[in-house]
Parts: sequence; C-alpha cells; structure tokens
Amino acid sequence: MKKQQSILLILVLLFGSVGMSKELANRLGIGYQNQFSVDVPAIAARYYPNPDLGVSAALGIDTESNTSKFGLMAKVFRIVFKEPNLNFYLGAGGGLISQEIAGTASSGFELNGFAGVEFFMQGLESLGFIFEAGIGIASINSGVRFRTFGDHPINAGVVFYF
Repeated sequence: MKKQQSILLILVLLFGSVGMSKELANRLGIGYQNQFSVDVPAIAARYYPNPDLGVSAALGIDTESNTSKFGLMAKVFRIVFKEPNLNFYLGAGGGLISQEIAGTASSGFELNGFAGVEFFMQGLESLGFIFEAGIGIASINSGVRFRTFGDHPINAGVVFYF
C-alpha cells in the first residue's frame, strides 16, 4: 500500500500543476553557480521555453598556473510544484570537466540528477536564489567519483531574469 501511495505522490508531483506560480516562461536569466565536482565558480544562463520546462548552461574557467580548472555543463529541469514565489523542480545535467593538479592535467565528464528550488523574494521578482541537492558521477582521468551534493543558495546560484 505504501508503494502505491509513493507512486501516486510522484505522479502528482511530476504531472500535476498548481496555479499562482512565479511565471518564467520565455525569460532568460544570467547569474552564477558553483556546482561542478571540481571547485570552479561558473557563469550561468537559465531559460524557460514554457511554464514548466527549463534549461541552463554553465561555464567555469580558472587558468591559474599548475592548478587550472574548467567546467561546462548543460541541465534540463521540470517544475513539479509551484508556489507564488517558489518553484520546486527535478532535473538532470551533464558536462565536461578538467582539472590540473601540480602540473598534471585530467579531464572527463560529469552527470547529475537533482531536485532544486528557485526562490524569489517579494519585491525582487526578477532575482532568483537557487539551491539544489542530488547525486552525481564524475569520471576523470584519475578515476571515477560518485557523490551526493547539497548546495545552499549562495553556492548553488543566483540568477537575474530579464
């Protein structure tokens, strides 16, 4: 019985819609995030082609001598629960990562599955504070890394929507 209730809850969250959400359809947001498995802050862009679906891309570069880092990630997410100033979403992302440690460069890829919240303060409707939690895998020359992550709004991202 609990399994059926859990499945019903997941279906309602995925396919149900609730009115009065923060309307972001056809809006572009620019900001930052720091969610790569290598620690490199990134410039991010988010776009919502319709009220329930969003896409984002992030690019982080640090060319410090002997410790350079690079990250490029694309994400897709679906809003599953809406509040007046908050959108809860589920999504997945993938990208390329590179890291140099003591002059030895390693590169590979990263895949993430996550749940996230984008929060808007009353009176600042164009500024979104994002935090996400999920699981990921990073495969880099030096090995494969499985990880869980949970980010607070300052680390996960802040986006200004035009």
